[in-house]
Amino acid sequence: MALDLTEIRQQITQIDRNLLKLLSERHRLAFDVVRSKEVTQKALRDVEREQQLLQELVRFAENENYQLEPQYITQIFQKIIEDSVLTQQVYLQKKLNEQRERDIHIAFLGKRGSYSHLAARNYATRYQEQLIEISCSSFEQIFEKVQSGEADYGVLPLENTTSGAINEVYDLLQHTELSLVGELAYPIKHCVLVNGQEDLSQIDTLYSHPQVIQQCSQFIRELDRVHIEYCESSSHAMQLVSSLNKPNIAALGNEDGGKLYGLTVLKSGIANQENNITRFIVIAKNPVVVSPQIHTKTLLLMTTSQQAGSLVDALLVFKKHNINMTKLESRPIYGKPWEEMFYLEVEANINNPDTQAAFEELKQYSNFLKVLGCYPSEIVKPAKV
Repeated sequence: MALDLTEIRQQITQIDRNLLKLLSERHRLAFDVVRSKEVTQKALRDVEREQQLLQELVRFAENENYQLEPQYITQIFQKIIEDSVLTQQVYLQKKLNEQRERDIHIAFLGKRGSYSHLAARNYATRYQEQLIEISCSSFEQIFEKVQSGEADYGVLPLENTTSGAINEVYDLLQHTELSLVGELAYPIKHCVLVNGQEDLSQIDTLYSHPQVIQQCSQFIRELDRVHIEYCESSSHAMQLVSSLNKPNIAALGNEDGGKLYGLTVLKSGIANQENNITRFIVIAKNPVVVSPQIHTKTLLLMTTSQQAGSLVDALLVFKKHNINMTKLESRPIYGKPWEEMFYLEVEANINNPDTQAAFEELKQYSNFLKVLGCYPSEIVKPAKV
């Protein structure tokens, strides 16, 4: 006799609760692990160990005939490992940087519900219990809020896997004395948001931020005669569409933000790329000390001479010192036509003597060199099996 659907759901609910209990227990063990590594000074991540763990779990499931796909197992446990790594990382960083307060003010672009707002919450919850949100209408205003002390931190998008670098943010970094103190990646899931259950063919006007419009360009091209209205942020677009309450308009944004404004999803999955991720940086007035046990990045601003091969000579310094460069971005120098400055991101801790030696040597090949920030990376690349 087949079980009643209600009974099946009750069983599923109980299993889900048991899983949550086990996940909580595993999460707590991460603190025991980091306390042990704190004594031994071992690196937080052991990718080889993570790979062995994933392989053992796949083999165990096969031997026990659990009928679970290897990819399903690895995806779940990669996320669990990521949580463990970030938990341990936060533990070390909070001990090194005791100036962090219980309540922090974070400035972000747009109103509540914007991607920057959601990223700010994501960052703050790892360190604090209370977050005081400061909505800004421009990237420049975020810098101003942090510089004045009104905000402890500012969260800014730096690059996106679909639309590339956010040049305005890079340009603002040229002229600031603020420091980069963190980074995080936030998945971007664009959808069409409306006031009711309108048909997509009725929509003739779309509201959103230029970056969102760019990231959904292929979907927009498939629509007939749609007018684009650019907004300060996706959250501004959602608020506007909600207040206008017309059947022919829609906002492009995220589902969670749409709920804050009473909007419903008309169509999801509209971004050009399925894996659409924005990388955010966190700025503050003062730099942070980063534990040598943590995966660390440093962002540099550099100019070189206009002689042939000068940039290549500078980059070879990193190869010589076995430092991995993860980003090279060029931007024009205002007032100097055809001259450019370079943003270099490297996987290195400026407190490491080898890194300091490399930076000293780099000065020989640059006209100008500035460290914009040394920060822990909260982007945990999954160990691959």
